[in-house]
Amino acid sequence: MTSLVQSVDWLAIAPPTVAAVVGLVVLVADLFLAESRKPLLGWIAVAGLAAAALMLLPLLDADRSTFCLVSDTEVCSYTADRFTLVIQFLVLGGALLSALLSVTALKDSGKRLPEGEYWFLFLSSAAGAALLPASRDLATLVVALEVASLPAFALVGLRHGDRRSSEAALKFFLSSVTATAVSLLGISFVYAATGTLHLTRVAERIQDVDGQLATLAQTGVVLTLVGFAFKTAAVPFHFWVPDTYVGAPLPIAAYLSVIGKAVGFSGLILVTVVALPSYADAWAPALAVLAALTMTAGNVGALRQQSTRAYSAVRLLAWSSVGQAGYLLVPIAAAGYSDDPEKSVGSTLAYALMYGAVNLGAFAVAALVGRAHRLNRVADYRGLYAARPLTALLMGFFLLCLAGLPPGVIGLFAKVTVFAAAVHAGLGWLAVVMAVNVVIALVYYLRWTALLFRAPETAPDGEAAAHRLPAPLTAALALTGVLGIVLSGAPQLVLRFTETGLF
Repeated sequence: MTSLVQSVDWLAIAPPTVAAVVGLVVLVADLFLAESRKPLLGWIAVAGLAAAALMLLPLLDADRSTFCLVSDTEVCSYTADRFTLVIQFLVLGGALLSALLSVTALKDSGKRLPEGEYWFLFLSSAAGAALLPASRDLATLVVALEVASLPAFALVGLRHGDRRSSEAALKFFLSSVTATAVSLLGISFVYAATGTLHLTRVAERIQDVDGQLATLAQTGVVLTLVGFAFKTAAVPFHFWVPDTYVGAPLPIAAYLSVIGKAVGFSGLILVTVVALPSYADAWAPALAVLAALTMTAGNVGALRQQSTRAYSAVRLLAWSSVGQAGYLLVPIAAAGYSDDPEKSVGSTLAYALMYGAVNLGAFAVAALVGRAHRLNRVADYRGLYAARPLTALLMGFFLLCLAGLPPGVIGLFAKVTVFAAAVHAGLGWLAVVMAVNVVIALVYYLRWTALLFRAPETAPDGEAAAHRLPAPLTAALALTGVLGIVLSGAPQLVLRFTETGLF
C-alpha cells in the first residue's frame, strides 16, 4: 500500500510560515503586555517580517517544491522558484516598509487603533500574500488570496469611531466578496471540466476537454479571470480604490497599493500563463483591452483631483495606482501573443518592483505631511522644500520615478520594458495608448512636483521644520530613497532579478 505521508520542505515554506508564526506570537503577547508596553508589538512584527524576508536568501540557488502528489512528485501545490521569490521579496519588503509606517501611525492614533489586533491582522495578511505566488493549485491559490484579503478588510475599518473608515471597509468587503464568489464559481467550473486543481495539469487537460464540457470550461475561464481582475483594481472593478485608500489608515493604504497589487497580479499570471495558456486567444485580447481602459481611467481620475480637496493627496495616489495597474497588465496581455511569455512576465515583475519601492516612498512622505496636515491635501505640500528640503527632494524623486522622467531612471527603464513587451507582441495600438497615458500622467506628477518647490503661502514654521522625524518613518523614507536611487543607477539589476522560472 502506497504511503500518503510525505516530508515537508520547511525551508521552502519558511517565508510565509515565519510571518504567520510571528502573527500568532504577537496575538498571544498582546494578552500579557501592559498597555504602556504595547508599542513593543510593532517592533516584534517588524523583526518578524525582516526574518521572513531573510529566509528568501537560502532559496535563491535552486527551485524547491513541496506538498506534491504521491503518484506524481512533479505535480506540487507549493513551488519556490524565481517567480515566487521575486513576488515574496516584493510582498515581505513592502510589508516591512508598511510596518515601519504603521509603528508611527499607531503611536499618533491616540489608542484609536488597537495594537494587538492591528499587528495580528497585518502579519496574517502578509503571510497569505507571501503564500500566493508559491501556490500551484487553484485551491491553495484561493485560500492564499483570502488569507491575504480578509484581514485587510478589518485593517481598513479598524480605526475606532471613524465613519469614513467603516464605510471604506464595507465597500472594500462587499466588492471583494462578490469578486471572490465569481472567481470560486469559475474555478469550480474549471475543476468540473478538467478533474484537477493543479495548474500544470489544468493546462494539459483543458486543451482536450470533452465537447459537452467545452462551454463549461470556457465559462469557468472567464469567471476566474473576473475575480482576479478585481484584485488588480482593473477597470471596471476599480471603484472601491479611492474611497478605501482614503478611509484606511495611511500605512494600510500604502500596503494595499503595493502588496494588494502584487497578490492580484501574481495570481493573474499563474492562472493565465501557467494554467490557461491554451486559452490565450481569449484572455490576451481581454487583458489588453482591460489594460488600456485601466490606465486611462486611472490617469484621468488622478488628473481631475483638486489640490484643495480634503485627502486629495491620498486620492491622487489611489487613482495613480489604478493607472499603474494598467501598465502592469500590458506585459501579461503581451504574454498571450508572445513566443517568449516568460520574458513578458519578467517585464511585469520588473515594473512591480520599481512601482513598489517608489510608491511606498511617496506614501511615506504623505504619512509625514499628514502628521502636520490632517486633511492631507495636495495643496499642503506647497513649499515643502522650504520646511524640509530632503523630504521634498525625495518626494520629487518618487513622483518623477512614477512619471518615468530623469533622474527617476528606474521609472523610465520600467516603462521602456513594458513598451518593449507590447511592441514585440505586436500590440502596437496598446503601446500608443500607453504613450498617451504617460503624457497625461506627466501633467499631474509634474504639477505636484512643482508645488513642492514653490514659495509657501505662509512662512515655514521653524519649530515644525526642526522637529525630529520619528525613527520608523525616517527608516522607511531612507530605505525607499536608497532603493530608488540605487536602481536608477543600475536598472539592469531589476531585469536580472526578475528572470522567472515559470516554464
